[in-house]
Amino acid sequence: MDIFQSIIIGIIEGITEFLPISSTAHMVLAAKVMNIPQTDFVKSFEIIIQFGAILSVVVLYWKRFLVDMESLKRILAAFVPTAVIGFLLYKLIKSFLIENLVIIVWALVLGGLFLIVFEMFHKEKETAHEDISTIPYSKCIAIGLFQAVAIIPGVSRSAATIIGGLLLNLKRTTIVEFSFLLAVPTMLAASMLDMLKSAPSFTPDQFGVLAAGFAVSFIVALISIKFLMSFIKKHTFIPFGVYRVLIAVFFTLFILIPHN
Repeated sequence: MDIFQSIIIGIIEGITEFLPISSTAHMVLAAKVMNIPQTDFVKSFEIIIQFGAILSVVVLYWKRFLVDMESLKRILAAFVPTAVIGFLLYKLIKSFLIENLVIIVWALVLGGLFLIVFEMFHKEKETAHEDISTIPYSKCIAIGLFQAVAIIPGVSRSAATIIGGLLLNLKRTTIVEFSFLLAVPTMLAASMLDMLKSAPSFTPDQFGVLAAGFAVSFIVALISIKFLMSFIKKHTFIPFGVYRVLIAVFFTLFILIPHN
């Protein structure tokens, strides 16, 4: 992987991290299109670069972390189940799941179809939770369990947490914001774990490649967050579900299936 390729993937990560379409899937598929082999460094890059996008949340929502202690405690409660499951399954994720294109494509399709059907039948109740700081801890932990499903590449961390929150009677804007905030400890832990295990083997050039992608993903994610918060005030997630199915079908037909 070179600097140019890292910038392209950084842009893709910044756009897709907070949308319910799976940033990991898009990075892996983009690497496949650009003929970037799934080396240990590339796998680490695809994990660590996500924290670049997540830092945009810290910039935009810093008061939640430094001032609103009640919200912070609920975010940390939701983080616990994901942390435990992610730590236990780290080797499986890194060595098998993150490079399995078949699993990624199926996760995109099934997740997209589920998102479409779910939105067709979901109706937000007037009693839905609106304030993050008052969400019951039991529901926070449940949201963390939903997020843990996203260890399967293609599922989408944001989609899993958003659907979980809607099922648990949170308002749409509330669970989307909660998903943003929950991403911070989640991806910080994932990035730190991978850096501890993999960074000693990185070359100076690879650190430069990582830094470029990291910076680009941060800048682009700032725009992506503002877009999503504006979008959900007037629309459902059905367009994202349709997109997931279409991109999976396109990739299968034109990339995965050999052409003579």
